[in-house]
Amino acid sequence: MTATVAFERFRKVFGETVAVEGLDLRIEKGTIYGLLGPNGSGKTTCIRAICGLLKPTAGAVSVLGADAHTDRARVRPQLGYMPQQPALYEDLTARENLEFFARGLSVADPRDRVRALLELVDLAGRADQQIYGYSGGMKQRVSLVCALLHEPPLLLLDEPTAGVDPLLRKRMWATFEELRAGGTTVIVSTNQLDEAVHCDRLAVLREGRLLAEDTPRALLDRGRTRVTLNREGAAQTVELDDYEHELPALLAGGGVASVRIEHDSLEDVLLMLVERSQR
Repeated sequence: MTATVAFERFRKVFGETVAVEGLDLRIEKGTIYGLLGPNGSGKTTCIRAICGLLKPTAGAVSVLGADAHTDRARVRPQLGYMPQQPALYEDLTARENLEFFARGLSVADPRDRVRALLELVDLAGRADQQIYGYSGGMKQRVSLVCALLHEPPLLLLDEPTAGVDPLLRKRMWATFEELRAGGTTVIVSTNQLDEAVHCDRLAVLREGRLLAEDTPRALLDRGRTRVTLNREGAAQTVELDDYEHELPALLAGGGVASVRIEHDSLEDVLLMLVERSQR
């Protein structure tokens, strides 16, 4: 099956800085795919390469079966892109911004489409307020609507919830999940570990290199589990690599008054991966 996005030995160098080195990655249709890593890990470079904004130093990036850079005219209408910083006209209202972009994207019935999306992000009541009066979170929501206007099959979100309060973040992720259910492929770059677990798959990047690629559950399974048993008044802590299969044997001796189980977090697993990469 053809991947929605495929990186093949992708390398990008800016001057003497290697932003991404030898990346191989396949992103399948109808998934929420996370690019996870700290600032400077190569996430934004990957997003920009998918948009065709960067020419690979080596390798290639394909989007919906076309070369992202050489076939930009074919690829770009299929993309919805939400940048880190909203690119909006501050002296226009939210509605005016969105109707302007909708017409540029040749959206059929732009007023109806804008109205429906403003309701989706809970901004219908403030649609006619100028953007300069909006909070950062409200601007993020308008920026998301800009990316959704033409119903693209591929949605690129570059740290979409940065600076957004927890309640709004939850609502935005619910929107991403609805889009996935409708067949949209959603690629999210993030350094937020708590939201990375909502992705179907994750690529963990550090200094332009791929450390791991898997489901969040499988990544968590790489971690360790510490089990503390209180047996006959004495506490015993054991670290297990294969918790599901080793725990029954540990409990078989009887006399256990209480059990406390601690699993490594995703952050613990990522730190372990970083430490291994530096050896």
